[in-house]
Amino acid sequence: MTEQQIRELQGLSSPEARQLQERFGKNELVPEKKESFPRKILQVISEPMFLLLLIAAVIYFILGEPRDGAIMLVFVVGIISIEVIQEWKTDQTLRALKDLSTPKISVLRDGMMQIINSSDLVPGDIMFIAEGVKVPADGTVLKASTLCVDESSLTGESAGVWKVVNGEKAADGELSLDSKEYWRRDYCYAGTLVTQGTGAIRVDQIGPATEYGKIGQEIAAAPDRPTPLEKQTGKLVKLCAGIAAVLFALVGVVTYFNLPDHVGSERVIESILSGITLAMAMIPEEFPVILTVFLSMGAWRLAKKQSLVRRLSSVETLGAVSVLCVDKTGTITMNQMTVRDTWSLNDDGERLIRIMGMGCEPDAYDPMEKAMIAYCEAQGVGRELLFDGELIKEYAFTDQTKMMGHVWQNENELVVAAKGSPERILDVCSLTDQERKVAEHKIREMSQQGLRVIAVGQMVLTGKEEVPDTLPECRLQLCGMVGLADPPRESVKQDIQICNKAGVRVVMITGDNGITASTIARQINMPNCDKIITGDELNQMSEEELREKVKDVSIFSRVIPEHKMRIVKAFKDNGEIVAMTGDGVNDAPALKYADIGIAMGKRGSEVSREAADLVLLDDNFSTIVDTIKDGRRIYDNIRKAVGYVFTIHIPIAFASLLAPFLGISPASLLLLPLHVVLLEVVIDPTCSIVLERQPAERDIMDQPPRNPNEKLLTAKILTKSVLQGLVIFGASFGTYFTILNNHPDQASLARTMALAIILLANLVLVQVNSSNTDSAFRSFAKLIRDKVMWMVNIGTLAGLLLIIYTPLNHLLKLAPLSWKQLILAAALAVVSVGWYEVVKGFKRWKRT
Repeated sequence: MTEQQIRELQGLSSPEARQLQERFGKNELVPEKKESFPRKILQVISEPMFLLLLIAAVIYFILGEPRDGAIMLVFVVGIISIEVIQEWKTDQTLRALKDLSTPKISVLRDGMMQIINSSDLVPGDIMFIAEGVKVPADGTVLKASTLCVDESSLTGESAGVWKVVNGEKAADGELSLDSKEYWRRDYCYAGTLVTQGTGAIRVDQIGPATEYGKIGQEIAAAPDRPTPLEKQTGKLVKLCAGIAAVLFALVGVVTYFNLPDHVGSERVIESILSGITLAMAMIPEEFPVILTVFLSMGAWRLAKKQSLVRRLSSVETLGAVSVLCVDKTGTITMNQMTVRDTWSLNDDGERLIRIMGMGCEPDAYDPMEKAMIAYCEAQGVGRELLFDGELIKEYAFTDQTKMMGHVWQNENELVVAAKGSPERILDVCSLTDQERKVAEHKIREMSQQGLRVIAVGQMVLTGKEEVPDTLPECRLQLCGMVGLADPPRESVKQDIQICNKAGVRVVMITGDNGITASTIARQINMPNCDKIITGDELNQMSEEELREKVKDVSIFSRVIPEHKMRIVKAFKDNGEIVAMTGDGVNDAPALKYADIGIAMGKRGSEVSREAADLVLLDDNFSTIVDTIKDGRRIYDNIRKAVGYVFTIHIPIAFASLLAPFLGISPASLLLLPLHVVLLEVVIDPTCSIVLERQPAERDIMDQPPRNPNEKLLTAKILTKSVLQGLVIFGASFGTYFTILNNHPDQASLARTMALAIILLANLVLVQVNSSNTDSAFRSFAKLIRDKVMWMVNIGTLAGLLLIIYTPLNHLLKLAPLSWKQLILAAALAVVSVGWYEVVKGFKRWKRT
């Protein structure tokens, strides 16, 4: 839409738009349902862990110990608060991500073009639509330039509808406004797709009042299916819960027989309390928290790096990507086209420039056409000379013809100005064998320089009756060639090197010719840059042949969007995890089919963005590489957190399991239910906040992609967690049992020492397990300025001192420690975890 056309329209002012929104509401089919705060709390309380906590609190009251019951309830409120706050933060993050991914639309507000969320459209707004945009509201066509809309989602008719301005005649001579058809040609409908051209639409109906809204108002959104990661963690939690249930019964029975001095209900209740303690220790309820927090916060961090995650489940797939299919223009290159060279067949450079400009759209938005018009103006051929005539006919660019043209009436001259792929333009040109040979030589020469070559042709007509219906029917006279350059981004060469090291194979898919693509690939050191498959060759290949070819071919040239689906399918059939970029309407199926669909945020169509898992906000190749790296980091940190949860639960669970078998009385147990709750208060923020913030390992992009079929909790991780957990258990329970044996009347002192060892070991464990390769000191140094990490660590230490050296120790059945005892507890904690630093050091030495 030109500035002149925009000035001719009259849009709304901002105050008018606000008043209309208050009256008509948001442009949404179904208003967003907000979950109430009490409902969130009920959902948290209904989890097995919290039900156990509440049961334990009730049992304390039944036993006649209301103080202990009240303390339990305080802890329950504390943990519920942590859970609710984490859920609230996650909701806030997801809501912010949703706002970022909300479809945008250009409108005329306050006399100027603005981009707003489509949900903010109101009746009376003038919106501007173009190819690839999904129409967000019903409205009347005010301006149209070769505007074609696919309305099959509403009407079921697959043929595109050519729109006309309100009151004008359609191509068949029928007045659209008076049409007896229900679906009008001077009207656009929400949910339909612009496949060609541009238009200005005055909004008439929004939200449920649109035709699309009337149909879809009662349709409920399909529930989200659990991701593979969610399924894995769900199985782990169920397995642990099953084991906990069996051990609950076992410990309850053993405790019952260990209490011959208790009678009746007290004996049963004490037995149940021991079983509950063990069950609470066994259930790793942190797993769902880990997944939710890590994926949502990971997606938020990616959004700040210009990569918008539209589906959280895709974050876990990023670390497994092995093939990256990317477009050349705008992703690998800068998408800043400039005309670098021209060649005229008959040495008529002025004519070549003029026909080239006349073959462009007057309101060009394509970077290549903008570059051509800019070149014309630089040569003294301005827009007034190019577009001052009458536009008789327009031949639209299609993937099949790969060329476009305009028929212009200038004074006494009627001329077809065409441009497009050299191969296709030469096919419709009248050339001698010698002229064709010279032209083909020039095409190769320009392509070898890395230029994108566009052929320009003309056909002079004597009357309008001679205008051909289609461009392939023309017999053109070749004017010459235009070479455009779009240099690679400066960082791409290094990014390709990173991908090669990371085992991610980069594949270039382009509509450009193979020689140009190969030259660009050579400039950025892309492997296999001399092996090329063209779109025509693709058409001749069977699926089996293509699967074999893609194993060592990295450039696909002259492809159309339909070919992308076949290329992605071939890679996937070979067992690869494929990420693919796209920006056009026809790219959407391939983006959907790829394991990770990546849409371009700047130049991409709305349809491609909806089909994609990720949206690049800056269309930059480096952002894709950073996204893969961060995806690996997120998955790696999830694994570390899961391993940490298993490690820290082992000393808690074993202490609860072993005590009854050693004949220790319930009053002298190492951990009572309220102590388990106290430890959970520490574990939750540690695993879900501190470990989520850990930076990527230094060698994370020097490793091959992870196997997508590999379990989240591997035998290696489980073995490491069990060993670390058993050592911490040995240090804590051994200290407790030794003190209890020597001083049976000082159970509270023994318990305090053990609890201090577990809490301090927890702090050291996070640093030791933050990296699989770096030392704990280096891991700590990476986050030395991280305020959140300091808050968690200092908070844990402060909490420990608070429960030991204040009157709280009596309420929690603990005892104050001397400084020597506290130093001993700290030393044992460090040794119980620090031994793994020796193992990591040995591994580093072995690698060198």
